[in-house]
Amino acid sequence: MENFIFQNPTKLIFGKGMIGQLAKEIPAGKRILVTFGGGSVRKNGVYDQVKEALKGFEVTEFWGIEANPKIETLRKAIELGKEKKVDYLLAVGGGSVIDGTKLISAGILYEGDAWDLVLKGCEKHTLPLGTVLTLPATGSEMNSGAVISRKETAEKYPFYSNYPVFSILDPTVTYTLPPYQVACGIADTFVHVMEQYMTTPGQSRLMDRWAEGIVHTLIEIAPEVLRKQDNYELMSEFMLCATMGLNGFVAMGVRQDWATHMIGHELTALHGLTHGATLAIVLPGLWRTLKQKKMAKLVQYGERIWHIDQGTDEERADKAIQKTEEFFKSLGLPTRLGDAGIGEETILEIQKRFTQRQVAFGEDQDVTAEIAGQILENCK
Repeated sequence: MENFIFQNPTKLIFGKGMIGQLAKEIPAGKRILVTFGGGSVRKNGVYDQVKEALKGFEVTEFWGIEANPKIETLRKAIELGKEKKVDYLLAVGGGSVIDGTKLISAGILYEGDAWDLVLKGCEKHTLPLGTVLTLPATGSEMNSGAVISRKETAEKYPFYSNYPVFSILDPTVTYTLPPYQVACGIADTFVHVMEQYMTTPGQSRLMDRWAEGIVHTLIEIAPEVLRKQDNYELMSEFMLCATMGLNGFVAMGVRQDWATHMIGHELTALHGLTHGATLAIVLPGLWRTLKQKKMAKLVQYGERIWHIDQGTDEERADKAIQKTEEFFKSLGLPTRLGDAGIGEETILEIQKRFTQRQVAFGEDQDVTAEIAGQILENCK
């Protein structure tokens, strides 16, 4: 295992009715900016629960943080937060609302344009932030990362701030989610784990088994989750998989990839495709392209997750990739660029962007613009 430092300060508050704990978690006297998405929380009862729990606090609401939060929207929230002199933030929504609120928590304390912070990539001078999660997927409720978009230039970049102080996860609030969002959340969680697992073999038996446990659980529950969204036990498992998939739990001492995500971000920036859907397209194509490099881990994954134990290593790796693509298809997600109406122009544009930025991704930083182009060709 490689050297590492692990600390996750987020307090996880899990279970039915736990939104009522809000008043106990936020210090008295705080001026709170509560951020929301498009309004679904008014329909599923979350808004009323939050309002009730925050009685007695000075609360300002900001609505309209969109999927793939945009700097153009977040600037308005930052301005409002400064005007109201807020000193605490509460994000109520899915990963996009939480991501956007992480930037807001930094932007309120920053004198310049918050896009500067996104380009900088990291800002630790922030207001405290709590979350009420309504859509399991990104793991943003228990990590320090975010992804912020800029509509006017069709750009999308990762940004890191501080961990939420606490996050409340009540599985009952997921019952009315659109099935496609649930499917994308499952794919997102799956690929988060794979970015930390499908790298160098033999680094840690423990990290491998923990990662495989999350993936195995996702595959096992996915069909039932999509059929029975009002099943408390199933949605509990899904929520916890999503949180544990990207809170550092399976990353200790092991190398990480993240090339699938960086390519997927460009597909979202250019076409508005849901994040989880981009990952379902890119991951199999990346594995097809880097099969020789990832062979040992693909064989291990195929045997432990899909029970593929016959044939040559190449045949077993191919079958593991095929089974993964079939899993994404079973969720109702696109698995090829053509399924999403994306063609050659986009491949060339992404190559151009990576070349201009002089970036390279992957566990060995060898997924260059050229390799990214090959990956996308293998996503056709």
